[in-house]
Amino acid sequence: MNDWRWKWRFYASAFLLGLVLTGLSVRLVFLHALTPESVVRGIDESRRMHKQLLAGRGAICDRMGSGNLLALNVPMKDVCANPALIVRSNLLVDVSATLSELLDVPVDEVAQRLNRPDREFAYIRRAVMEDDAARVLERRIPGVFFRENMVRHYPHRNFMCHILGFVNHDGIGSAGIEQAADAYLRGSPGYLESQVDALRREMYGRRAQYVAPLEGAHVVLTVDQQIQYQAERALDAAMIEHRAKGACVIVQRIRTGEILAMASRPAFDLNTFNQASESERTNRAIGMNYEPGSTFKGVAFSAAFNEQTVRPEMVVDCEDGAWSYGGKVLRDYHAYDRLTVADGLKKSSNILTAKTALTLGNQRFYRYLKAFHIGEPLGFDLPGEEGGILAPVSKWSKISSTRIAMGQGVAVTPLQMLAVYCAIANDGFLMRPYIISHVVSPDGTVLKRTQPEVLGRPIRSETAALMCRLLARVTEPGGTGTRACVEGYEVAGKTGSAQKPVAGGYSSTAHVASFAGFVPAGAPEIGIIVVIDEPQPLHTGGVVAAPLFSRIAGYAVRYLDVAPGRNLLASR
Repeated sequence: MNDWRWKWRFYASAFLLGLVLTGLSVRLVFLHALTPESVVRGIDESRRMHKQLLAGRGAICDRMGSGNLLALNVPMKDVCANPALIVRSNLLVDVSATLSELLDVPVDEVAQRLNRPDREFAYIRRAVMEDDAARVLERRIPGVFFRENMVRHYPHRNFMCHILGFVNHDGIGSAGIEQAADAYLRGSPGYLESQVDALRREMYGRRAQYVAPLEGAHVVLTVDQQIQYQAERALDAAMIEHRAKGACVIVQRIRTGEILAMASRPAFDLNTFNQASESERTNRAIGMNYEPGSTFKGVAFSAAFNEQTVRPEMVVDCEDGAWSYGGKVLRDYHAYDRLTVADGLKKSSNILTAKTALTLGNQRFYRYLKAFHIGEPLGFDLPGEEGGILAPVSKWSKISSTRIAMGQGVAVTPLQMLAVYCAIANDGFLMRPYIISHVVSPDGTVLKRTQPEVLGRPIRSETAALMCRLLARVTEPGGTGTRACVEGYEVAGKTGSAQKPVAGGYSSTAHVASFAGFVPAGAPEIGIIVVIDEPQPLHTGGVVAAPLFSRIAGYAVRYLDVAPGRNLLASR
């Protein structure tokens, strides 16, 4: 009996085993020989992995190089989801609540992104720190996954914000250096094609293709962080003291055109650029067209001296402060009887300047304006440079030259106005200003190096030397720019106090105060312009802008170890 049971069990087990093996054989034959090609392709595709490998964006440094990083990369994660899967699984409410708690996103906003059953992809939150992403990963939330991201970070926040610019959420430079040098900074992403196992882990032996990402190149600026910091501090103090609408400062090397500092206010935090207003994002140093007022007189006097239509010792009738010409009355801020041309520049006489412009004639004056690149961009290497406004000479009225000479009826950017004074200080050579020193690849190869470029020579060397001597008198006692003085150095420059144009004329309450000049006057090294938009209640360039020039110039010449040079006034 026991023998029979044992045999029965043996035959039954053998039968079942044979049945299983037969079934497996049939299944294997089906899978390998009878499965439709489309199903086979689908299985193969599910095992295949295609992945773009992010390339690190190049760094941005000041003129000292990689020791002073201004923009760098931070690896982060984008938290993504499959809305269709979550909705089908009836997990919409639970997943929304969990993600809202972990990512600090309003629950209704998360639910709105997930409640889309016709979509298989949605961003829940982009640029999440690695620690926060790890907390989400620990929850193993169905339908939630991650994508690698590389986020641009600006450690100094609003410092140099208008120079650096920012990168948008798609990794594209959208302002400042980030936009101007985007092709160099961006680099090239890599590519990986391989196969994964059932747990979606790569099987390295099945890797089919690997292209390493190419890191972006590094951009080295001409800007010096220390001078930039002092310029920004001075602007912040001026904005508060004078309750100004805006302000800007530019510091430039005269002989080369290198920008050592460029600051604009109001400013914004580069890490939250999308919250900044248009006014905050505007780089006033290159993007603001304004009527410069008396700083523009340097152009008219340079042209007249170069053409020898006037001489410094020539005496001009200043009409006791009121002069009628072309049916309009032109007034001086202070009334004068008769002044030499040299004293007219020193005391900023509108009437004497207007009469000086008339000695040139419209066509000749216009040629000098164009020679100084008034009304056209200088070709600066940051995006957003305006070209100023200069009407063609054919549209000038009888009084146009008299008003343009004193900075009315013409508009410039602060960079253009500084370029004029740097040309005067540079023996008459007008240099193209630039802010990118060089671009270097990750392996140290220099890909691009900016060389100084001469745009033209509006005036002769002797004219430039004469203008340097006369502009130095503006900062001596009796001139309008005494507050621009720097102890131990001779300063040359010009004040500007301009009414802002409004419909039908000029405002009596809104002004632009400025000072443009260079130091040392006898051997110029540094040119600086300060522009304050709508200061209150004081509004003259000599009172509002000149002290900022003195503060910034005083730091810069000592920091750069600039020698005082010979004293022009003492050598007359």
